[in-house]
Amino acid sequence: MKNIILNSMFVVAAVAMVSCSSKQTAKQEEVVVALPKIEAQTVTSRMVSQEGYFTGTVEAQVVNNIAPQQPLRIKEIRVDVGDRVKKGQLLVTLDNSSLVQAKAQLDNAKKEWERTNELYEFGGASKSEWDSRRLQYEVAQTAYANLVENTKLISPISGVVTARNYDKGDMYGGGQPVLVIAQIKPVKIMINVSEPYFAKVKKGMPVYVALDAYGDEVFNGKIARIYPTIDQATHTFQVEVSIPNANERVRPGMFARVTLPYGKKNHVVAPDVAVQKLMGSGDRYVFVYNPADSTVRYSKVELGRRLDNEFEILSGVKSGEMLVTKGHMGITNGAKVELVK
Repeated sequence: MKNIILNSMFVVAAVAMVSCSSKQTAKQEEVVVALPKIEAQTVTSRMVSQEGYFTGTVEAQVVNNIAPQQPLRIKEIRVDVGDRVKKGQLLVTLDNSSLVQAKAQLDNAKKEWERTNELYEFGGASKSEWDSRRLQYEVAQTAYANLVENTKLISPISGVVTARNYDKGDMYGGGQPVLVIAQIKPVKIMINVSEPYFAKVKKGMPVYVALDAYGDEVFNGKIARIYPTIDQATHTFQVEVSIPNANERVRPGMFARVTLPYGKKNHVVAPDVAVQKLMGSGDRYVFVYNPADSTVRYSKVELGRRLDNEFEILSGVKSGEMLVTKGHMGITNGAKVELVK
């Protein structure tokens, strides 16, 4: 009987020891579980320049096709592709055999009109004869002036020769012009601007242009013309940007990136390491740390400009809030965390 009692006491003691051991182990396990460690930074708002970004292709300010009005043989072309020309410079001379004949007809028409005019003053010619001779003279003047203009082709602008389609001795027969002259001081860029900018864009506003040909170098320009209608299909409107191009480094055909500043706004600015991308979508989000209870919450944000190693935040974060900058992988919405100073 005593053995039975002793065995029972040993069993109870063993159970008690096991129970105490289990409680201690559980307590030890609770102590081992550590809170996720994060780093956070307080964000503030500041004035941020508002900018739009657009692309386009550089174009000549003016392009002139140099050609006569009628088929003539080319006697001489005085310029070549790449040559710079001045307004009023003689570019091409053409066969003037027709000009000689036209000059003779003009001289004869002039004499006939002068003779008829003298007779008319003394009543020796009728008004209809006087009108007829005057008309013939004016027609001859026009024909001669037209031939003079077409046998000596003059540049109407200062610019550069961008095309030459004929050689000396060729017969001009229409189609392509003899020469193409492009004015490249200034040059222009046509950009398609989104409809929300319509009320913000003003004539004369400054713009900044980057060209692939010159890397990070920036060229200054301004808005020269704003087209008044919006395309119904694309919901954009055209804006003409002008670059002075005094040194002629900017050439037609170059690809251009245009930055259009249109004022400043007071927005929150956050470090780029605080902004995360949601997997499977284009949404951006941050974790906001609450020092009152050491928890974090998820907040979707709308981004504005990138400013070096920062982002302009348009919505989703308030000035003075603390954003998690390190430790994102170990946290979830509403999680309790440990802030590492």
